[in-house]
Amino acid sequence: MKNNKTFEDDNRVVADMNFEGAPWYRKKNSMNVSSQNGGELSKKETFYVMRNAIVAGLAVALVFILGAFVFIMFSLEVWFK
Repeated sequence: MKNNKTFEDDNRVVADMNFEGAPWYRKKNSMNVSSQNGGELSKKETFYVMRNAIVAGLAVALVFILGAFVFIMFSLEVWFK
């Protein structure tokens, strides 16, 4: 039996092969963050970014500290009695 179907390209992208290091690589303007806002943050924006990063780090540290505290209390009160 012959397969009489012809190939029709519908221009859908299954996997984007545009990556850095490839000889055919082309930068996309929409992917470049620095081209959207000029690449510079004001002092106020820098302060907010740094403050939010510190708060996020402290929140993660607090979760680990509370987890260690609960484990130690469980060990002392339940496991070793």
